[in-house]
Amino acid sequence: MRKLNTSELHRKTVQDFKNASKIPIVVVLDNVRSLNNIGSIFRTSDAFLIEAIYLCGISATPPHKEIHKTALGAEDSVSWKYFESTFTATEILKSQGYVLIALEQTEHSISLEKFPVDPLQKYALIFGNEVKGIQQEVIDGCDQCIEIPQFGTKHSFNVSVTAGIVFWELYRRMILEA
Repeated sequence: MRKLNTSELHRKTVQDFKNASKIPIVVVLDNVRSLNNIGSIFRTSDAFLIEAIYLCGISATPPHKEIHKTALGAEDSVSWKYFESTFTATEILKSQGYVLIALEQTEHSISLEKFPVDPLQKYALIFGNEVKGIQQEVIDGCDQCIEIPQFGTKHSFNVSVTAGIVFWELYRRMILEA
């Protein structure tokens, strides 16, 4: 086997990405403190043609060298907005017909593989702070909570890892299997 070089991957240009049809998902980052996590989520959002990222509260915004370090330019391709309040961002999304999904372990959360995905539905996926998770007032306004099954000693994944797992699962079920 020979490793492919960059030109053989036939990736979109930033302009091609901006013009491409997107998967109807908006990512909401609720007070994510790590700029490396934010950059990683931008990069993974680019890979799966995510519609936009809403950066809320203490979440930093581009341009920033620490975001760029892991985003590798995806902060230029993926649309983003900043909101001081995550609750305000989610209320706007809800008024636009998005189903609000918190990625959080709650009393009635359902396992990712059991979440019924509707390929015609618009989703807002909310990811929380690395230590505190998603604010309770934001969870209270959500339509559903999803958690990823885990089988080891730790009770959570890194937020950017969680995003990658969830993006792939929803992309697979909304686009590849639709």
